[in-house]
Amino acid sequence: MLRGPIPGWGGRAFKATTRGARPQAPGGPRAPVPWGAEPASRPVCAPPAPAMALVSINELPESILLEVFTHIPARQLLLRCRPVCSLWRDLIDLVTLWKRKCLREGFITEDWDQPVADWKIFFFLCSLRRNLLRNPCAEEDMKSWQIDCNGGDEWKVESLPGDHGTDFPDSKVKKYFVTSYEMCLKSQLVDLKAEGYWEELLDTVRPEIVVKDWFAARADCGCTYHIRVQLASADYIVLASFEPPPVTVDQWNSAKWTEVSHTFSDYPPGVRHILFQHGGQDTQFWAGWYGPRVTNSSIVIGPKVTGDPARFPAQPEHTQGRERAARLPSSLHLH
Repeated sequence: MLRGPIPGWGGRAFKATTRGARPQAPGGPRAPVPWGAEPASRPVCAPPAPAMALVSINELPESILLEVFTHIPARQLLLRCRPVCSLWRDLIDLVTLWKRKCLREGFITEDWDQPVADWKIFFFLCSLRRNLLRNPCAEEDMKSWQIDCNGGDEWKVESLPGDHGTDFPDSKVKKYFVTSYEMCLKSQLVDLKAEGYWEELLDTVRPEIVVKDWFAARADCGCTYHIRVQLASADYIVLASFEPPPVTVDQWNSAKWTEVSHTFSDYPPGVRHILFQHGGQDTQFWAGWYGPRVTNSSIVIGPKVTGDPARFPAQPEHTQGRERAARLPSSLHLH
């Protein structure tokens, strides 16, 4: 047995061991283990578990796949999922799926009993449904409106009910636009493609376009109210219009708010723009703002419903509807 430092190792001493024995482990001596033998304390490895077999998603029951598709946004559903295979295509085209999506989005209720010709189209139209006019209730002064005529003392915004006026039927409406003693007209031009309506939807389905406006006179002054709505092509050719005769209200009236409504249906294909214009003037030629008051104007495009349209949820504000429309395809073959 050798003792002492081994030359060439920096003065460090190593204790030699006898052949057939292993060095002592820290914490005390251990019994020698013959060469080739394994220590009794070494863990024994269990055999590897068999690999789990891969399962195709298409092996799931169709009812489960339908439930999964219900939670996928319509854009991804049609542009990403539908082309995957014939099974997915057939499931995504099922009436059941689109009816479930309508229910999930709140477009219909559990007790909905109105006939629907195509639930997929119904879903898209409900998703896009909103007031396409910006600033309809004068909350942002004259913003978003084109001033076409600004006669007399010009357009002005006032708060309800106003002098010699009455409250509006909807308490959420707080303001109105008011005209003067010479003609005052303002308008908005709606670009349907920019609002998310693609050509196939407009030309093939031709959904209903519902236009509404509200006007009132001052109780102490007569006035004349005008409205004109035109459906126009991409190059602004008028394809359909609504322009009733001017409405004249006499002096010393009830100042009650009156709704004007018109629905465009079965109009020619090619509609890409909607022009909305309204206004008027007083009949007394008084300085100030004694002409008709207008507010809560709307243009709403939606599916045809034979029953009570009030069963629809209230359409969202323009900005909210715009965000929802952005989640839909900009163009799409519906079938």
